[in-house]
Amino acid sequence: MADPRGTEFRPTVSWYEDADKYWKGVPSSVDGMLGGLEEVHAPDIRDSLAFIDKLRKDLSLLFGTSYACDCGAGIGRVTKYFLSTRFEKVDLVEQNSTFLEEAASSYLKDERKAGRVCDMFPVGLQKFVPQKGRYDVIWCQWVLSHLTDADLEAFLKRCVQGLAPGGIICIKENVASRGYVVDNQDSSVTRAKSLFECVFAAAGLVVVDQMTQTDFPQGLFEVNMWALKPNTDN
Repeated sequence: MADPRGTEFRPTVSWYEDADKYWKGVPSSVDGMLGGLEEVHAPDIRDSLAFIDKLRKDLSLLFGTSYACDCGAGIGRVTKYFLSTRFEKVDLVEQNSTFLEEAASSYLKDERKAGRVCDMFPVGLQKFVPQKGRYDVIWCQWVLSHLTDADLEAFLKRCVQGLAPGGIICIKENVASRGYVVDNQDSSVTRAKSLFECVFAAAGLVVVDQMTQTDFPQGLFEVNMWALKPNTDN
């Protein structure tokens, strides 16, 4: 298959630093995590639950429910309402330490006390290295747009090493109708589905299922969910 990636996306020298500055100005709240669109919270959680439950019913998939990793976790909204209801333990990865402080001290305080929320890693995904063989599911939502293509591919390859036997990587991201849509305000790039799937293949992953988010307000990007597993045919 021809590589659809072109030269349209050229990250700035300060790409990651600019994103870090942007998120440091965002409130540590659900509304802040959702960019002022708190109304998407309920349908987002509903469809994420439906997707993971659908995957659990797929007899060809053998992932467990012991340990999940929430990548780009923010204050832990996805962990609180979704991952902690389906997995025994969840780790959070979030570059903004202020968000993690809010999660630990308040937002996820009860989940921490119950032992359902465990480690919190204050690091960007471009530097995150999962512990080998630890996670049944690595869930990445509304964060991969901050990675360059090269760093996204490298991150996914590290995620493969972080999967427990039978483990999968799930990705939920905005998708463009074509090519790249770059937002220099927050240093993010929205990719077309074909561009994402090209990176998945380059990282040695195959798509086992996918689903489109429903019931979001008009005028927003389409949001797609993918379930990926390592390609064992290579």
